[in-house]
Amino acid sequence: MRIILLGPTASGKTELSLQLAEELGTSIISVDSRQCYKYLDIGTAKPSQEELARVPHFNISNLELEVEDSAVKFLERASVWEKQTLQESDHVLFVGGSTLHLTALIQPFQDIPDSNPENIKALNAQIDAEGIEPLFRKLKEVDLEYTSRMDGMNRQRIIRALDVWMQTGKPFSSFHQAEELRPNAETMVFGLRRPRELVYDRINRRVDLMIEAGLVEETEVILKQGHSKNLQSLQTVGYREVISFLEGDFTREEMIEKIKTNTRRYAKRQLTWFRRWDFIHWLDAERNSNDELKTQMMDHL
Repeated sequence: MRIILLGPTASGKTELSLQLAEELGTSIISVDSRQCYKYLDIGTAKPSQEELARVPHFNISNLELEVEDSAVKFLERASVWEKQTLQESDHVLFVGGSTLHLTALIQPFQDIPDSNPENIKALNAQIDAEGIEPLFRKLKEVDLEYTSRMDGMNRQRIIRALDVWMQTGKPFSSFHQAEELRPNAETMVFGLRRPRELVYDRINRRVDLMIEAGLVEETEVILKQGHSKNLQSLQTVGYREVISFLEGDFTREEMIEKIKTNTRRYAKRQLTWFRRWDFIHWLDAERNSNDELKTQMMDHL
């Protein structure tokens, strides 16, 4: 049985997933588009070393920062880990909130054309000459659905989506799912629900804790190691704002507020997306303890 536990950022998925994985005797596969990268620890809220020791995890710190990842590549990796896990357990647990990755997991994408090198070269040249905003506006015109799911103006994703549109005349998002997304009989999807204002409060507290834990220093180390600030992996809420702060674009207080604001916007997009999926078994994380939530999930299973 494939179990998916999803929810917006800061909704409390980590501890519940650990308890459930321990109960089921299985591993956790992270459905997160950034936890897969090495060195991005604090800003992606990766499980701690103690948590990783409790339950085997996949898709955590397995990619170098320079590697360009995608939902399709994630699915290829996850399929291998899933088969490996199901050889030793009756269940496999996927945990995360990246909407494209979750979509691919629930229902694999239709065939997407390979990149066209000439398109990629031309689009990169346009960004270098004019900045990323004009291409983002263009993508918004031809594929509003995809831009609504993006985490900011991600250069690699914008170029890939426009490349597919240029080749096919179809929005990139049209390849992501059939008309009706529906998990198969061997997949059960649970979601953690909290009132939106409480999710926002949790986000604000989490950002404060990330700053205290050394997010700025973590980012400085990454840049001093010679990694480009323009890497896809660093076009991430938290790291993006810290880099701008380090370049003198705004004060420390402004940086912290921008991280909070952009993270809240990301959570809002996640919640909007999840509301479209009527197959989610929603769990009230505000009124129930993790033990109670785990019991409810086990009853469903």
